Parts: sequence; C-alpha cells; structure tokens
Amino acid sequence: MNPKRILLADDHALAREAMREIILTDDSFAIAGEAVNGYEAVRMAEERLPDMILMDISMPDMDGLEATKQIKERFPHIKIIMVTVSDDITHLFEAIKRGAQGYLLKNLHPASWHEYLRAVAFDEAPMSRELAVRLLKEFSSVQTTAQETSPLTSREKEILTCVARGKSNKEISNDLFISEHTVKNHLKNILQKLHLNNRVQLTRYAYEKGWIRVNKAGYEKR
Repeated sequence: MNPKRILLADDHALAREAMREIILTDDSFAIAGEAVNGYEAVRMAEERLPDMILMDISMPDMDGLEATKQIKERFPHIKIIMVTVSDDITHLFEAIKRGAQGYLLKNLHPASWHEYLRAVAFDEAPMSRELAVRLLKEFSSVQTTAQETSPLTSREKEILTCVARGKSNKEISNDLFISEHTVKNHLKNILQKLHLNNRVQLTRYAYEKGWIRVNKAGYEKR
C-alpha cells in the first residue's frame, strides 16, 4: 500500500519540523510539502493533491479555518486535521463545520498521532461527544425533511445513528455485536449511497432525516 501523502501547514518552522519527525517515523505516511500560511496551503493543495493536510488554526495572511473552507470546497476528498496547542472547542467546532475531519493537540505523544492519522485516513476517527452534541445543536435550527424512501437498510441506519453520537468503530461494533470490519464496510457503503464524505456530514444527514434529536442532556434517538 502506498503511503498517505501529508501536507504540513504551520507558520512556525519548529512546529513543522516536529510534525515532520513524527510523521516520518511511520512508513504509512510521507510528506507532500510544507506551507507557512493559509494561502500557501490552498495553492499547494491544488498543486500536489495530498491525501491529508495537518493544518494549524492560527496562521498569518490566511488562517487555517479559511484555508480549510477553501480547500474542502474545491477538493472534498482531501482530509484535513487541525493541529493546535489548545483544545478550544469554539475554534475546533468552526473547523469541523468547515469540513475538517478532526484535530490533534501538539503535545500528544507521537504514538497517538500515528494512531489518529491512520484512523482518519481510513475514515475511522470518531468525533468527541462534545463536538457531536454541539453539531447537533447547531443543526437543530435546520428544518428536517419530510419522510421519504431511504436508500439505507435498517442496519445502516443504526450505524449512522451511532456515528452521529460520536461513537468509534469499536464502540459501534460492541453495541451492535458485529465485527469492526463489518462496521467499516457498512460505513463505506453508507457514504457511497448518500454521496457524503465524512462523519460530520453523516451527522447532519441523520439529524435532517429526523433519526436523532437534541435535548438538554445531549441527544437521543427518535
């Protein structure tokens, strides 16, 4: 299997060096290039078409949030992970809404980086419960659609509901008494059937179809 090509976008040289060293210790990944601001990240995404981008939130000229928005609008298949020193839920929430697949804290152990990057690469990384709840509350202002024939099977709807609750593939596997491999296959089929790209989009779809709703404690299945 060819290594996943990762573009680094951070205005601090030491931060890029640290990320580069972490990434290159795992043969599953390769460096596709390095950008020092959002404008460069957008340009290099177009020129090099990386599989993934590690995007710093705070950069000069164009920040990571705007760069993420522009890249995802043009290249939705590129997976973007925000890299930050703080787990400020406000910034991370905005990044997720603009298309990012998740986030990494710069002080995490390298092994955690590798594990998370592999999970994102294969669409296995869950959202945190807090992010999932905030997304559903954000979507609560969206008018749900009328009942219509769904292309999903009952099992796929169950898995989609679990995804919207921020559950990992392993947790879904345990809840539904099926293998993780089966969960992955179902998720791949769901994304293809609905023409969606990631778990955030699946969460919104589940809410708009009325399969889950938000309450004061978080969310519940309808």
